[in-house]
Amino acid sequence: MASSFSSSSAVLLLGFVLNLFLQINLSHSLTCSSQQFSSNRIYEYCNDLPELSSYLHWTYDSSNSSLKIAFLASSKADGWVAWSINPQAPKMLGAQALIAYKLDGNMTLNTFNVTSYKGIAPSKIAYEVWDTAAEYSDGLMRIFATIGLPGQMTTINQVWQVGTAVSNGIPSAHAILTANLNSKGTLDLLKGQSSSTTGGNDKLRRKNIHGILNAVSWGILFPFGAIIARYLRTFQSADPAWFYLHVSCQSSSYVVGVAGWGTGLKLGSESEGVVYKAHRNIGIALFCAATVQIFALFLRPKKDHKYRKYWNVYHHGLGYIIIILGIINVFKGLDILVPAQKWKKAYVIVLIVLGAIALLLEAVTWVVVLKRKSGKSTKPYDGTNGRQ
Repeated sequence: MASSFSSSSAVLLLGFVLNLFLQINLSHSLTCSSQQFSSNRIYEYCNDLPELSSYLHWTYDSSNSSLKIAFLASSKADGWVAWSINPQAPKMLGAQALIAYKLDGNMTLNTFNVTSYKGIAPSKIAYEVWDTAAEYSDGLMRIFATIGLPGQMTTINQVWQVGTAVSNGIPSAHAILTANLNSKGTLDLLKGQSSSTTGGNDKLRRKNIHGILNAVSWGILFPFGAIIARYLRTFQSADPAWFYLHVSCQSSSYVVGVAGWGTGLKLGSESEGVVYKAHRNIGIALFCAATVQIFALFLRPKKDHKYRKYWNVYHHGLGYIIIILGIINVFKGLDILVPAQKWKKAYVIVLIVLGAIALLLEAVTWVVVLKRKSGKSTKPYDGTNGRQ
């Protein structure tokens, strides 16, 4: 018994020690201090950058104001990585970038002057660059370069980035996640210190709020209000409750939608050079159409008015247009935000549930209407209608 106990204890202890050793060794391998390079490249400083599993090694030579760097980041083989200096501020627009990616199967490194968030092309940058090289192995893409800096520039704004695809020899747009927005900071070349900025968190939070408000408004509440109006009014016992429910639902949808539209305008004013044209145009059309629809409440003719049938056609038609545009724009917004896949799946499930409710109520409504018509057609003939 004692021998068995001591043997099992020894095995457990050995397993614990091995696991601890592997964890220590793994954590060490994930730091810049353990990284080595080919061609005997050696650097004075290195930093584990806080976002995108990235690392920066550098040496600053004050005698000729040159900065020798090695930038590494986790990337897919068909993706790209970028490291850049922005002389204005730690942001992507205006960045003087070095971007590495595969072209015709070979690693290449090009310079890009990022003056727009789309439509970039290789171009000269504000600094002289030499001794450039790019490598890819073990899931890491590497940039090597020496950059000539102005003599007085001893603190730089650095921006780094990772993308997943290259199209027609040009890096495609990167994701808009917290890590991508926070991949920026400053680098003190003399002290060997780097710091990061996290201003992207606030903007991402506003984007999420914008998305949630519009998804709830145009993507859920408005279709639900239309279901109430179309199906509940069939039941005589629901009159006039269905009307007040419908008005309350659509009014709430409009108020929430206006808040979402306002956050979208704010985001647009803060995102110079970033334009999602289709999403923006649909949003404007949606807001205008919904505003007209809300005013229809005050212009509604009475049931016996001769123009009521035309008002019904306009009101119903515009309502369906708003529903279609709203759902399309929710999906476009999801494509822009690139949230976790579960959120898109959740919204699809909501739409399926609303669709199932509509189909069920459609069937019930037809049964009620047909029974009502059948009841009228079987009324006893009183002999008055056929008199001359």
